Formats: sequence, C-alpha cells, structure tokens
Amino acid sequence: MSRIYSLLATLVVVLSFSAHADIQPNNPYPKVTLVTSLGNITVELDRTRAPLTVANFLRYVDKGVYAGTIFHRIVPGFVVQGGGYDKDFQLGAEFDPIPNESGNGLKNEYGTIAMARESAPHTATRQFYFNINDNPRLDPSDSRWGYAVFGHIIKGQDVLEKLAAVESMPFDEVTGWQDVPKNPPLLEQVIVEPAP
Repeated sequence: MSRIYSLLATLVVVLSFSAHADIQPNNPYPKVTLVTSLGNITVELDRTRAPLTVANFLRYVDKGVYAGTIFHRIVPGFVVQGGGYDKDFQLGAEFDPIPNESGNGLKNEYGTIAMARESAPHTATRQFYFNINDNPRLDPSDSRWGYAVFGHIIKGQDVLEKLAAVESMPFDEVTGWQDVPKNPPLLEQVIVEPAP
C-alpha cells in the first residue's frame, strides 16, 4: 500500500511541475547563461535525464529569484555552491522540495551543475552547485542516494575557475559554516538562451 501512495505522490509532483515547465517545452536541452560578477557561464540543461530538476530550476529562473544571490560556499577542489542566499546571507523563498533524480546516469564530474540538498535525499529546492573536480562520492550507489546532476557548462569554464579560486573562510561559530567566500561572488541574473 505504501508503494501505491509513493507512486501517487510522485505523479502529483510530476503533474505540478509539468504545469510550470513552460520555458521552451519542446527543447530537450535548454541553455541558460549565469551572469556573475566574475563573468558569464553558459549551461546546457538536460531534460531527457533530469526533467523534474530542470523544470524546478527553470521555475526559479522564470521567477527571477536567482538575481542578486551569491555563491556562498566555495570548497577548493570540490564545489562552488549558490542560488540560495542574498548578499546579507538571507535565504530566499523556496518552492516545495523535489524528488531526487540522482539515478539518471549523469555523473558529478568537472563542469557539471547539480542540485544541493540537505542530508535527506528529497530535499533539494533552489540551491545548486558546480563541480570543480570529478566528485564520484556525490553520485548514487547501492547504499545511498546521490546528488542530482542536471546539466553541464558549455561556455565559461574560465569563469568557473575564477569562482573556484575565490578565498573562503569559516563564517561564524553559530552556523558552523566552513568555506564561505571572504568576498562572495554575485549571481546577477540567469538568462534563458533562445532555442535553436
């Protein structure tokens, strides 16, 4: 019985996201450009492998909520994470968490974009990260969920390297955050590129 409820819950989520996935609905690989304070990064998203994750990301893009956010976590040799906080470290509004699509065959390899989440598997909302190394420990295995990759950089790898080189430090003793940039790079806006 619980499996039936799980399938019904997934169907409801799929239907609700399909209502919001109206950005280039017939383009399986929409492209977006992230305009950052260090330059532009163009990413090709993969609807064929991560339809719910791409729909979720484009929903936030459509609402313009990434404009003015920061890259708040930069771990050398690991990831550059952003999309959640403004320059005052205030967390932005979130839609409901989405199902984890980490088993889609896409790997956490250098230059890919993936969803950040809490320790529970189905908790991704608006935060994302770029892999600045091959990170197989973020991929799923027989014993654990992974982190869902949903696209890769096609232009602007040099900008990713600039982001990765920003100096990070512990934030404060209250949050316990490590690897917070001393001067967080800004995500000014995300632009959907014209369909081919």
